[in-house]
Amino acid sequence: MHTALPRLTVASALIIGLLGSSIRAHPAPNSLNEEITKRYFATLVSGSQPKLAELTLFFSMMPKGGDLHHHYSGAIYAEQFLDWVDQQHYCVNKVTYRIETDKALIDAERAKGPDQRNCLSSVEVLADNALYRELLQRWSDKDFSNHSAIQPPPDRQFFDTFGYFGPVSASNNNEGLQLLKKRAIQENLTYIETIFEFGPLIEDADFDKKVLQSNVDNDTLTAQMAAMTAALDHDQDFNGKIDSYLANIKASSAGIDDGQFVMRYQAFVLRLLSPSQVFSSMLAAFKAASQSDLVVGVNIVGAENLNVSMRDYSLHMKMFKFLRTKYPKVKLALHAGELALGMVPPEGLTFHIKEAIDVAGANRIGHGIDLAHETDAVGIMKEMHERDIPVEINLSSNEFILGVKDESHPITLYRKYGVPFVLSTDDPGVSRNNLSGEYVLFASRYKTDYAEVKKLSYDSLRYSFLSDQDKKRLILALDARFAKFEAQIADLSKSGTGR
Repeated sequence: MHTALPRLTVASALIIGLLGSSIRAHPAPNSLNEEITKRYFATLVSGSQPKLAELTLFFSMMPKGGDLHHHYSGAIYAEQFLDWVDQQHYCVNKVTYRIETDKALIDAERAKGPDQRNCLSSVEVLADNALYRELLQRWSDKDFSNHSAIQPPPDRQFFDTFGYFGPVSASNNNEGLQLLKKRAIQENLTYIETIFEFGPLIEDADFDKKVLQSNVDNDTLTAQMAAMTAALDHDQDFNGKIDSYLANIKASSAGIDDGQFVMRYQAFVLRLLSPSQVFSSMLAAFKAASQSDLVVGVNIVGAENLNVSMRDYSLHMKMFKFLRTKYPKVKLALHAGELALGMVPPEGLTFHIKEAIDVAGANRIGHGIDLAHETDAVGIMKEMHERDIPVEINLSSNEFILGVKDESHPITLYRKYGVPFVLSTDDPGVSRNNLSGEYVLFASRYKTDYAEVKKLSYDSLRYSFLSDQDKKRLILALDARFAKFEAQIADLSKSGTGR
């Protein structure tokens, strides 16, 4: 049995920072440092009550590779969106808490006296504390657990937030990305693969009518998709919009990548739209990913339990299959199985993960919560294990939106059957969480050890859609960062500054 190490305190961390290299004059070999860190971590998770504050400090200090399931618009905090309201010369309706963008309405409101205005600047919102706090509770999940009885159900609360800040979420992108970069570096995170924007789309009523027929066969569907693809391939306006989309990503990402941090982008499709809109935006996303090194993959987003999402789920997977054939090098990370018992009829829980893998050809699965209800769940996990298809686990998000946590979370099954997984944040601005907090939840809820959490950090780079060259570079950098981190823990134990 190993001797328990002294516990790390905030004071200890400060001493390490102040003393710097002086207490690391003769560092222990890396293998010994890792063993010391392993034993120290075991003291934090042992016993009936994990040491949450110390785990928080540990994971804030620990190097983390990447956050692979991350929505840009859901990552920005409501406070930042409120600042952008004034930058865009918009205002906030104090009755509905929605952003007004109509210039004539805004000018009319500004002509009124302060007591008569319903549309306020961000400065005026901030001056009214009650209004400001209510806005934060509408634009994010803040304080929901304290007064949930007077709010919508949590899944609706979550998805409704995007409607509030939507008018400014696509503005000031470079400023937003720089802010996310700063926060990532603060918590020792190297890489974010963010679901950024969806591209151009068109609507075709004839396409919709034909593919939504109850008896449509695969040959007819393929013919319709081939015809639309051929038409859009030669549509100068459509392809010009893709060029503009890529130019926006290039401009937005200026100055983001450096020696400390890297960010890449996923183009996404909104599953709530008509079939022609979904397919055309999917085609645009594949085109964008095939033309830019910055766009490393394609995703599909939107609540899976809504009527259109359920009706068209299999159709969407066939669309992905068709385009994967045309663009075989494009990577897919698909939201699939973000459902819990009771959200949809039971049969709706039986096929989403399976079709995302076998029909669409997903390289990664986002959420994967309905796993236990899927037909041949064990076979699915065996296939994911054999084909090395990871699942992106979002503990905070799954608990809030779906009410799934602790031993009811399928992470217990994925671990048992050897399915690779990574920890990610989903929408850290809406959920008001960070990646370090997700590691704390994982370590405190499930029996784990230092080897597993360290592997999770590395796997978040290994399973990224980065180029092989970038991946190798970041993994080598992670080696050095872990050596430094483990030396800090080893030095702390020798210095006797722990309590």
